[in-house]
Amino acid sequence: MNEILLLLLLAIIGFIAGVINTIAGGGSLLTLPMLIFMGLPPAVANGTNRIGIFIQCITSIAGFKSKGIKPTSFGVYLGISALIGSIIGAQIAVDIKGDTFNKILAIVMVFIVFFMVFKPKVKLNDVIERIQGKHLWISIVAFFFIGIYGGFIQAGVGIFILLALTSINYLSLVKSNAVKVLVVFIYTIAALAIFAYNQQINYLYGIVLALGNATGGWIASRWAVKKGDGLVKVFLVIMVVAMAIKLWLDN
Repeated sequence: MNEILLLLLLAIIGFIAGVINTIAGGGSLLTLPMLIFMGLPPAVANGTNRIGIFIQCITSIAGFKSKGIKPTSFGVYLGISALIGSIIGAQIAVDIKGDTFNKILAIVMVFIVFFMVFKPKVKLNDVIERIQGKHLWISIVAFFFIGIYGGFIQAGVGIFILLALTSINYLSLVKSNAVKVLVVFIYTIAALAIFAYNQQINYLYGIVLALGNATGGWIASRWAVKKGDGLVKVFLVIMVVAMAIKLWLDN
């Protein structure tokens, strides 16, 4: 396929992923396989994907802020905890063999997409938020481990973040999404630095992906959170299962 067409497709996939990441999570289930299919080694694809995530978080934070939802110290605490964990996770990702990473990614993709479809609904109407005391410390510990996972593979980390914030802290979906993008922004700084230091980033692909991610993140952060949820699930199931099978068979 022509290089320009591939870059255009990458930007489109990035846009879709930006919307998915901001609304719920799981956009990297599309972008990581796309980067691998474009010829990048798995570790380089993993590192390149972080450029899009980083820029997307900036526009998503700005989008939430424009709607009156500003970053809080609670989100910063969780972000710092996740950042420490992400250093461990990113170093594991740098050292892992390519074929092993592909198999892990294929398994994670299928697991996450089915979790998204079948996870129980959380009702948070008239529930008091729990963001102080022991619940704050429980979240800090939880986000350290979430950071390890996010630093390692990123794919689906937003879903785990939303699950933690809604089940531990009883945050609304809108607030959870705002905290999520702040946390991911903070820990991605460390992960991105590690991949860059190890020369595992394709900057051209990363910038093109970032343009799509950022646009999708900005638009999605200003939408009502529940719009299009069913369509996103159907799209993810079809695309992710197909990509996971190809990743597995290619090994």
